[in-house]
Amino acid sequence: MKPTRSDRSALAAFMAPALIIMLVFFVIPVIYVIVVSVLKWNGISTASFVDIQNFAKLFRDKSFVRSVTNNIIWALVAGFIQVPLAMVMAIILSRKPFGWKFFRTVYFFPQVISGIALATLWRAIYSADTGLLNGLLRVLGMGDAARDWLGTGQTAFPAVLIYWVFYVGYYMVIMMADITTIDSSYYEAATIDGASDFQQAIYITIPLIKKTSLLTCVTLASVLGLRQFEQVYMLTNGGPANTTSTMVLYMYKKMQDTNYGMASATAVILIIVGVIFIVCIRALFTGRDEQAAPKKRRAAK
Repeated sequence: MKPTRSDRSALAAFMAPALIIMLVFFVIPVIYVIVVSVLKWNGISTASFVDIQNFAKLFRDKSFVRSVTNNIIWALVAGFIQVPLAMVMAIILSRKPFGWKFFRTVYFFPQVISGIALATLWRAIYSADTGLLNGLLRVLGMGDAARDWLGTGQTAFPAVLIYWVFYVGYYMVIMMADITTIDSSYYEAATIDGASDFQQAIYITIPLIKKTSLLTCVTLASVLGLRQFEQVYMLTNGGPANTTSTMVLYMYKKMQDTNYGMASATAVILIIVGVIFIVCIRALFTGRDEQAAPKKRRAAK
C-alpha cells in the first residue's frame, strides 16, 4: 500500500526536528570549518584566501605529523585491544559467575568519573618523586626502573595510553546487554554436543555480536581515540617535545594562537581520518558478507 499524502506529511513532521538539529549543529559547522580551512584568519582582521597552504604547512610541521601518528595508534589500540578486552570481560560476566554483579559495577565505575579527574589521579601515580608507581618499584627492589614516566620521551606516550586502555567498562556493558539477547538454546545445544565454554564463545557468542555490539564498540572506541584531548592535556600537554600530542590538542593550541585557518585545516583532516577509520572498520566487519550476499541471490535464481 502506497503511503498517503497525510502519511508523508506526518513522516516529514516527525523527521524535521532531527534534521534541523543535524543541519544546525553538524552540517553547517562542518561547512564553516571547511571554508575557514582555506583562509588565513585570526578571528579579528579580514580573512584572506590562501588555497591549500594551511594544509601544506600542516604536513611540513613535525608536531602535526606526530599528532596524527599518535591519534592513529590510539584509535587502533582502542579498537583492537581495548574493545577485545571488554569483549572478554563481557563474555565471562555474561556467564554470571560468583560475584559477577560486583565485578560489573567495579569495571563500569570509572566511566562515571570525569576524564579530568582520572587524568589527575594518574598524573599523581606517575609522579617521578612521590608517585605510587615509582614508590612500588622501590619497595620491590627495582628502584633502577623508577623514572619520570611523563617527562621522558620514550615512556610518556605509552604511559598516557596504557592506563586508558584498561577502562573497558563502557564497552563491556554494551556487549553484555547484547549477549543476554542471544537465545539460550544455542548454548544448550552446544553443551549437549560437548562444546566447551571457550568453543561456545568463539563459535556462538562472537559471531552473533560481531555485526551489532562489537562493531558499534570498535567504531566508538576508534572515534574516541581520534578525539583524545583531556587526558593528554592534563597529563603532559603534548610534551615532552610534542611526543604525546594529538590532533585535537594541536588544534586547540592553534586556536590559542588565533590561527583559525590552521586550526580548521586540522579539524578537516581529523574528519577525513575519522571517516576513513569508520569505512575501514565497517568493511572489516561486514565487507565479506555484503560481497557474498549478491552471489547467494544469483545462485538462488
